[in-house]
Amino acid sequence: MGSLRLFMRLAGASISGQARYPASAIMLTFGQFLVTGIEVVAVWALFHRFGDVQGWRIGEVALFYGMVNCMFALADMLGRGFDVLGTEFLRTGALDRLLLRPRSVAVQLMGHDVRISRLGRFLQGLAVIGFATAQMGIAWTPAHIAVALFALAGGIALFLGILVLQGTLSFWTVQSLEVANVLTYGGVEAAQYPLAIYARWFRSVLTFAVPLAAVAYYPMLTILGKADPLGAPDWVGIVSPLAGFAFLAVSLWVWRFGLRHYASTGS
Repeated sequence: MGSLRLFMRLAGASISGQARYPASAIMLTFGQFLVTGIEVVAVWALFHRFGDVQGWRIGEVALFYGMVNCMFALADMLGRGFDVLGTEFLRTGALDRLLLRPRSVAVQLMGHDVRISRLGRFLQGLAVIGFATAQMGIAWTPAHIAVALFALAGGIALFLGILVLQGTLSFWTVQSLEVANVLTYGGVEAAQYPLAIYARWFRSVLTFAVPLAAVAYYPMLTILGKADPLGAPDWVGIVSPLAGFAFLAVSLWVWRFGLRHYASTGS
């Protein structure tokens, strides 16, 4: 509970600092909404040109797209500290100050810079989910809402785990590696389409290595009431988001390993 209160205070301080310049915060949020909205236009153009893609309709893909972008937006909001760990903390020696405090370094980094602008991507994702609901006539029953919230939580944990791994690599490189964007932004791009359209080897990567399918594909099939073309049983979509929490747990274990081997870079 002490760590939770600390995170809330740090996050509140970060948001309060951004709120001192409301015009800037609003414009950045609106900019995120517009920039990510370009991706929606690309998806629409694909279906407008070719119609259904291997039997998947635009409303179904819109649900995948909206949910994945909501997951990543919230994870990106919480994981900014890990993203800039190398440049803002390790290279300057500022991480040493965090180590002196009797609180979790990971919690301090999560509350370091909670960006309001990430709400732009989140709101855009919600808008696309609304479009999917209208297109597919999705009935948001309590069971469907529960599955969606569970999938959202699992997806946030998964993407946060990826950001934690990115930050952990900085202990050996002393800077954030852009190659990690293959798993963050690349993961968002891959997970916003149904798993069934990909090649078998790529499906295996998205299922077992980085379990994006577990938090996006299978739960969305449950909400849509659609049978999996790959043959997975219906109950998989209910329990599969647990893989996101497992991925975060493994990422935090790797983080603790890296932190134990940290050697100060000085000032």
